[in-house]
Amino acid sequence: MKQGIPEDWSAGTSKIGDTSHLKSQAGTPGSQQPQDSDAITGRVAQQNITAALPMATSSKHNSVPENTLLPGEARSPQPQNSEDKRVTLKWRKWSKNWVLWTALGGLISGSMGFIAVAMLLKLPSSPNCPAIFWPMASASVRLHCAQVAANKQTVDDLLEAIALVKALPNNHPLRQEINRFLEQWSLEILNLGESAFQAGKLESAITIARQIPQDVADQSVEKQIERWQSLWSEAEAIYQSAEAQLPGQHWHQAFMNAVRLLNVGNEYWATTKYEELKDRIETARADAGKLAKAQDLAKTGRVADLLAAIKLVESIGSNSYIYQDAQDAIPEFGQKMLDLAQAALERRDASEAVAIAEQIPESTNLQAEAKDFITLAEAWQSAWIGSIPSLEAAIAIAQKIPTDRPLYNKAQELITTWQLEIEDVAHLDRARDLAQQGTVTDLTAAITEAQLVADTNPRSSEAKQQVNRWRRQVETIEDQPILDRAENLAILEDATSLQAAIDEASQIGSDRALYREAQSKIWNWTRKIQRFQDQPYLDQARMLASSGNLTSAIAAAQRIQPGRALSGEAQAAINDWRGQIQARLNWQESRQVALQGTPAALGQAIRLAD
Repeated sequence: MKQGIPEDWSAGTSKIGDTSHLKSQAGTPGSQQPQDSDAITGRVAQQNITAALPMATSSKHNSVPENTLLPGEARSPQPQNSEDKRVTLKWRKWSKNWVLWTALGGLISGSMGFIAVAMLLKLPSSPNCPAIFWPMASASVRLHCAQVAANKQTVDDLLEAIALVKALPNNHPLRQEINRFLEQWSLEILNLGESAFQAGKLESAITIARQIPQDVADQSVEKQIERWQSLWSEAEAIYQSAEAQLPGQHWHQAFMNAVRLLNVGNEYWATTKYEELKDRIETARADAGKLAKAQDLAKTGRVADLLAAIKLVESIGSNSYIYQDAQDAIPEFGQKMLDLAQAALERRDASEAVAIAEQIPESTNLQAEAKDFITLAEAWQSAWIGSIPSLEAAIAIAQKIPTDRPLYNKAQELITTWQLEIEDVAHLDRARDLAQQGTVTDLTAAITEAQLVADTNPRSSEAKQQVNRWRRQVETIEDQPILDRAENLAILEDATSLQAAIDEASQIGSDRALYREAQSKIWNWTRKIQRFQDQPYLDQARMLASSGNLTSAIAAAQRIQPGRALSGEAQAAINDWRGQIQARLNWQESRQVALQGTPAALGQAIRLAD
């Protein structure tokens, strides 16, 4: 070391402009309070002076003449050769260049001044809020950290800001400023709640608002909550009112209610819920049209229309208001198809019945019924043959339907019916065999056998028809001789013989097979007798009319009573004679009128004569 110069001031170790040690002294993380600006300024000036001293000393040392010795410095040895001498002369020449050293000194002084001003203008570093021990923190630090937290504009940070300053005493000098911030941050929390409310999160908004400490919040919090709840209830009521119009298909009223959501004062209800309700109304109206069209198609009673109706209803989505009505309609349409198949089966058209049943869609949930119906249709085809073997085959087919099938009970009913029919067929077959002889005894036995078929049995109608036919045969056999005798009596065709024939035929009762034939013959014979009785009256009347005695002729003809054989002929003659009498009277009257000789009288006379 050179005499009089400290080691750390040497030109080889000094670093002009290094301010790292100043930064470390300006403030450290975790400082509780900002440092005093005057103290910082003093330290910076002292450090600048200390840093400048080595440079000034070095500059002074360089300006000393080369032959002058400083205290304690030994004279350096003289160069031994010309090369060393040239280097020494060159170094001395540069060391005497005052322009260079003046510029270098000005640069160093300016740098030191700039660093000093920068340190003076630098603000103290902010405190590290998360690392502060709050029981020992000052009010200014609390307020600063509260503001930092509040600037994040989240509910938790705003509540943290409130908690930081709310703990300060009421008589604190910053209380007025603190209260202003508390009010501001409370309103900001309410604004965050309002944002949640507008986004459709009512419960979240209420939760946010009620997190504001009670000793900070005023009545505006509860008023705001009441306002939110009131608007929400109003919006829900409007929504429900619109939905209530949909079952009655009052589309206009539903849309009018939906529009009210636009003015309810909530963005969620005015946008999301409004669009949702509008879509539901439009979808319900479109789907109602589909359902109505499907029902109209189903009313035609045609298989193709029923299939089209089912397909149309199936297109109604599960989110539709009338989805359930549509789902209820599908099995109804399927049942109508089954009814059409049953009607075809009753017409004994098994092929058509099976074809209809096979077309029933799975969506009707009637596939099991359709399959069972096809099985029963096959059984019916066999049963229609009507023989005992065919009926037994029909029973065997119906017995294939298990107990857990939907048409099991129907199959059992048919089996019971066909078993009874087998018994009926046996009775009828025996009765027909007995009736083949055609005698009264055989026919009576056949009737007795056929009557064993009960009225409730399937073949009861057929049995009654056979019994009636065989009974008429028996009655015909019994009553034909009576009718033959009557005809023989009527051969003479005189009144006495005819009356005897009538008496004979009248023995056949009204419930007998030949009753109508007997009555026809009795009617003919009776009219013949009436002719015999009434002909003299008609002949006498005609004779009187021929003689000009029309009045007497009419009286004679009126002796024939209405309804008798000659009553029509007698009435015709009476009408003719009455006409003749009236014509005579008119002629006489016209002659009397014509005698007046006037044109009017003559015209009237002509009209009377006509």
